[in-house]
Amino acid sequence: MTALLRWLALLLLALLALQLFFVLRIAAMAVLDPQSTAFQRSEAWRLLNEKDRLQWRQQWVGYGQISDHLKRAVIASEDDGFAGHDGVDWDALEKAWQKNARAEARAAKSAAAATAKANAKANTNANSTAKAGRTPKVVGGSTITQQLAKNLFLSGERTLLRKGQEFVLTLLLEALLSKQRILEIYLNSVEWGEGVFGAEAAAQHYFRKSAAKLTAFEAARLAVMLPRPRYFEKLPNSGYLAERAAVIVERLPNAQLP
Repeated sequence: MTALLRWLALLLLALLALQLFFVLRIAAMAVLDPQSTAFQRSEAWRLLNEKDRLQWRQQWVGYGQISDHLKRAVIASEDDGFAGHDGVDWDALEKAWQKNARAEARAAKSAAAATAKANAKANTNANSTAKAGRTPKVVGGSTITQQLAKNLFLSGERTLLRKGQEFVLTLLLEALLSKQRILEIYLNSVEWGEGVFGAEAAAQHYFRKSAAKLTAFEAARLAVMLPRPRYFEKLPNSGYLAERAAVIVERLPNAQLP
C-alpha cells in the first residue's frame, strides 16, 4: 500500500511539473515567438522519412503585417466567436457532440440493415456490408485557441487524456496571452500545405505576394483551406473552394477582430 501511494505521489508530482512547464512556455510566448510547434516537428520528421528531403516554407510576421482580410476570414471560417469566448465555444462543442452522435446512430443503423440484408441472401456481399458500417467522420467543434493548443504542444492521437490536456492548455493560453497574440501565433504557425506554415509563406506560395496585401477573396480561399490544406493544395481550381470562399467573403464584415 505504501509503495502504491508513493507511485501515485510521484505521478501527481510529474503531472504538476508538466503543467508548470506549460505555464512557463506559454508565459514566455507573450514576448517570444515560438520557434516551432509539436505538429511542425512531427511533419518535418514525416517529410524527411517519406521524401528524404525537407521542403519548408515559413516566415514569421507581426500581427500588423497580416491582412485584416485574412484575420477576419479565418475567424469567420474557423471560430466566429473567437473575440468573445474564453477559449472554448461550449455551444459549438455541444452541437458537434450531437452531430457526431447522430452520425454514429445512422452508421450503426445502416450497418445493421446491411448485415440483415446480407444474411438473407445465400451469396453474402461482405464488401457492401463493410462499406455501410464505415466509421462516420468526427466533427470537432474546436476553437482557434484549442487548435493552437493542440498544434503547439500535443500529438495527433485522440484520447480522453489528450483532450483533457488540450482543455487545460486552452485555458492557460487564454489566461496568459491576449487574443491578438493568440491569433498572431496561430496565423504564423498553422499549416497551409505540405511544408507550408504561416500566413506569409501561404500568401507567397499561392499568390506570390505578402500576407499584408491579400485581397478579401484570396484571404477567404486560404481560410477555407485550413481544415484540409494538403488536400486543397492539390486542387487549386476546386469548385467547392471557390464557392465556400465567396460565402466567407460575405461574412467578413461581421467577423470581430480582437
